[in-house]
Amino acid sequence: MFDNLSEKLQEIIRHTSGNDALTQENMQDALREIRRALLEADVNLRVVKAFISNIKDRAEGEHVLQGVNPAQQLVKIVHDELVKLLGNELKPLNLTGHPSVIMMLGLQGSGKTTSSAKLAVKLKKEGKNPLLVACDVYRPAAVKQLQTLGNQTNTVVYAEEGVTDVQSIVRHSLDYAKENGFNVVILDTAGRLQIDTNMMAELLLIDRIFSPQEKLLVIDAMTGQEAVNVAENFDAQLNLTGLVLTKLDGDSRGGSALSVVYCTKKPIKLTGTGEKLNALEDFYPERMATRILGMGDVVSLVERAQEVFDEEEARKLEKKMQKAEFTFDDFLTMQKQMKMFGSIDQILGMLPGMNLKKEDRDLISHEGGKQMKRIEVFIQSMTPEERSNPQILNSSRKKRIADGSGIPLHDINIYIKQFEQMRTMMKNMNKMKGKFGKMGGFGIQKAMQAMQKFK
Repeated sequence: MFDNLSEKLQEIIRHTSGNDALTQENMQDALREIRRALLEADVNLRVVKAFISNIKDRAEGEHVLQGVNPAQQLVKIVHDELVKLLGNELKPLNLTGHPSVIMMLGLQGSGKTTSSAKLAVKLKKEGKNPLLVACDVYRPAAVKQLQTLGNQTNTVVYAEEGVTDVQSIVRHSLDYAKENGFNVVILDTAGRLQIDTNMMAELLLIDRIFSPQEKLLVIDAMTGQEAVNVAENFDAQLNLTGLVLTKLDGDSRGGSALSVVYCTKKPIKLTGTGEKLNALEDFYPERMATRILGMGDVVSLVERAQEVFDEEEARKLEKKMQKAEFTFDDFLTMQKQMKMFGSIDQILGMLPGMNLKKEDRDLISHEGGKQMKRIEVFIQSMTPEERSNPQILNSSRKKRIADGSGIPLHDINIYIKQFEQMRTMMKNMNKMKGKFGKMGGFGIQKAMQAMQKFK
């Protein structure tokens, strides 16, 4: 998401940093390039005009033209305006109802049903007890799809097979929720290939009769300019409370995210960042703005680490490291956790100061993923005894592993040598622990760095 825009803006800022002062002339040049970058990113024209106008007003109002460090001041202005454009601050879901009712809206193919299941997963992590309700009685297999997702996420799905009265389904689901202790009800409403009056009439009745706390429009980020039209139409009819943007990991332009907030004045509350059912996150405008400008997103990185890494498992691994008992099985465990952490491309996008182009990140991600898979095949070609006791790997065992994995013997020897170096490095780091105090989770962080060297 935003890859092309991010690259263009960073390039403009780098170009500006070569100037001693931000003059009227090079300011106009920078604004012209920013305007072009936004339009290429599929940002709505009226949004581009307002954004450029705000930057220009801010620059002149803050006397940037006489600034000693023009690039930094331009970054600050663009960053602040991006934050405003994206909604200023996190807007959490309103869960004050008993139970709270969340109405999921959207066109067919926007990812509405999948987002409903992802939202259930997110709410369960936060201690809620959600109930999914199958309100799409028109699309073939829609109810079955939601039930399948409910099974995958261990979430209860309320459905009435053969019933087409959606109001009745919603009313009964609310009774069921109250009787069985569900405190959030997620209504997966029907979508259409286009907005039509019958669809809107049904949604309006549900809204007026049951007064949901949240009316969330699910928008596919890859639809571009059309996302604005869809959002404005839904908002005019239903007065949306927020937006859910899906497929943010798939669209390198990202103009729809910048456009829908400005045009509807409704906040993006959640974003889908991957295909996995745990890939739904709160939307933080400040964090997204820093990522667009290549400044990373360390806070989100740390939060994701806290979700993924098991503390008990981390303590066990750290004890093994202290005694140099770290095995190939332990390495596979850590590699599995790294996969849950996200793709290498996503992680690189969150690291500050990387300033890598999209193609470079894709290359690193591709090669890194390929290498991780190769090492996984190498380890899985060992016997359980060999994985637990790397020291028994003699010449004949290595040859058998090479034949079984299809990896040249020369590479097998390199992997084993690197693994031993990693174990030594971990042991030495833990020896330093007594000198510098407890490392806590820092030990696992260093272990991850050692894993990168192993690859």
